[in-house]
Amino acid sequence: MTAFIADYGWIAWLVVILLFITIEIATLELTFLMLAIGSVGGLISGFLGAPWWLQLVIAAILAVVLLFGIKPPLLRALKQGGDPARSNVEALLGMGGRVVQSIGATGGQVRLDNGETWTARLSPGIVAQVVEPGEHVLVAAVDGATVMVIPNERTPL
Repeated sequence: MTAFIADYGWIAWLVVILLFITIEIATLELTFLMLAIGSVGGLISGFLGAPWWLQLVIAAILAVVLLFGIKPPLLRALKQGGDPARSNVEALLGMGGRVVQSIGATGGQVRLDNGETWTARLSPGIVAQVVEPGEHVLVAAVDGATVMVIPNERTPL
């Protein structure tokens, strides 16, 4: 059995490497890439004549070193070039808008500067008042499908 593993172990390494690369392509988290590179180390050690148990040890050590030594700084480097643009709810915070339907105790509607119309309520820190149509507001928070707004000092259009 040992002679069989020594003669055909490289095939098992190739299968494992291809399996790890396939999983990495599906997940894109670099974990299986590190395991595949560790398996390449095991394959190379097998070609250099190492016994099967030493191949496994070399593959495991190389994979652990890569997972804990290379993967974290690599992920940080990849995330540095991320898109700085805010999106979703974050993009709405601080955005201006104009009141379409009076905002009072029960709420109203605003048309934001991006063209979207939202149900609106006054932010909890604002003294109870009515904001009339045409007045400018700023988005302070988003609560589900409702924006919490504060009156803006700009003159109405």
